[in-house]
Amino acid sequence: MAAIPPGIRLLVSFNRDQWYRALTFILTFLLYTSFHLSRKPISIVKSELHKNCSSVSELETMASSGGGQQPSLQSLHTDVDCSWKPFDKRNYKQLLGAMDYSFLCAYAVGMYLSGIIGERLPIRLYLTFGMLTSGLFTCLFGLGYIYNIHSLGFYVFVQVCNGLVQTTGWPSVVTCISNWFGKGRRGLIMGLWNSHTSVGNILGSLIAGYWVSSNWGMSFIVPGIVIAAMGVVCFFFLIEHPNDLKSIHAQNSSPTTSVPAKCWNGVNGQTEMYLQYKDKTQSYDTELLLPRDSVCVPVQPVVVVKRESEPSAISFMGALRIPGVIEFSLCLLFAKLVSYTFLFWLPLYITKAAHLDAKKAGDLSTLFDVGGIVGGILAGVISDKLGKRATTCAVMLLLSAPTLYGFSMISEFGLGPTIGMLLVCGGLVNGPYSLITTAVSADLGTHKSLKGNARALSTVTAIIDGTGSVGAALGPLLAGLLSAGGWDQVFYMLMTADFFALLFLLRLVTKELSSSKSRPISTVELKEH
Repeated sequence: MAAIPPGIRLLVSFNRDQWYRALTFILTFLLYTSFHLSRKPISIVKSELHKNCSSVSELETMASSGGGQQPSLQSLHTDVDCSWKPFDKRNYKQLLGAMDYSFLCAYAVGMYLSGIIGERLPIRLYLTFGMLTSGLFTCLFGLGYIYNIHSLGFYVFVQVCNGLVQTTGWPSVVTCISNWFGKGRRGLIMGLWNSHTSVGNILGSLIAGYWVSSNWGMSFIVPGIVIAAMGVVCFFFLIEHPNDLKSIHAQNSSPTTSVPAKCWNGVNGQTEMYLQYKDKTQSYDTELLLPRDSVCVPVQPVVVVKRESEPSAISFMGALRIPGVIEFSLCLLFAKLVSYTFLFWLPLYITKAAHLDAKKAGDLSTLFDVGGIVGGILAGVISDKLGKRATTCAVMLLLSAPTLYGFSMISEFGLGPTIGMLLVCGGLVNGPYSLITTAVSADLGTHKSLKGNARALSTVTAIIDGTGSVGAALGPLLAGLLSAGGWDQVFYMLMTADFFALLFLLRLVTKELSSSKSRPISTVELKEH
């Protein structure tokens, strides 16, 4: 007999629950990857629109000084395709910042409602609806290029609608992944899982960059199709909770004996139930006790005790009263302000500082997300080991402020230093952001003060991420306004935001450091799970 291959031996070593857990991990990872993939194109297309408009201004200046050159100007205008309205004005930074602001404001407002709604609806259907509609609005933005739509109101409307429907994603996937994975090593698991944010940004940059110079409409249409297709996958395969599988296993585990029921009129006119057993696999000893054809056995009356009703979903104010929710929410407001400013403005900054075209700047900006993957995993591992979430975030925030200043200085000295600083900045900026939105949110959503009420996770996650999204809306808007006076002002704003994020964690850091219990979460909380 041939030996079993090592790969097959590895596969059969996992039980059914482990396979379902792996399926949920991978599926939710891919689902939220598609969300971020569909958000990234606007930052890539933004730098291309600015380059075109600048070229037009130069050509107009040459034409006006030379005189009699209007026909050649028209031909050059057509070749370069620079006249895209309404983003071809001198205040293009403010207009593009308003585009970001419209999406992120709608996202921030919608997030508070999304958690409350998601707590009361099936996650699978809620998430599927959000992904399909998000794919629709992302494609609509790209169709504006194909159908030559130049109305600012159209693009703002699409951005607002897309921001609202994208709020269905984060509370749903965090609730789902938390249902399947306990508190043990939650920081590590969530850190690995949360890399979907950076992976989505990287893929979105590469996809958008492929079409940005030739047909920027496809930079939106392709990601829109991807997120809609993943919505269909979500509908067919997402399992919200391990308990949802019990009904499937109960249906599949049919007994070997057939158990038909018969009724006869009993004493005093009451109906008595009997079960008629016919077992074709009866042993010899059983056949001596039971007749060969059938036997009727009376069924004993069963008293059904209705268990206590499930706890109701937590209210908004009840979630705010959970210790640590307000502090982490305000910290995330400023941490996400920094992260989303990089998300929406980094490619344009690189085109100015490193003098690269839109495609190369978009590709280079993915290194920030690569650093974010490493930073998120490190933050999770360290916080698991120390058992101190707030302290881990505070240290990374403290280091990120001078790193941002160094990036603003070094990025002007060439490509090599820019690459190194992008990786370091990505890790320090996205590390706290990743930890708060995943492991910290899951910890607070299952806090001991809830007394086992599991119907708070989605609401707590939405409150924390919704507050952070307010900062995500303010960051790109402020960057658009401040960049007109120089990029140094943008970096000063980012460093100030890091300082405030650190400030809101000081009480929790002091409490963690003064606590006598310093055992790791992975060993303490495993006993509770």
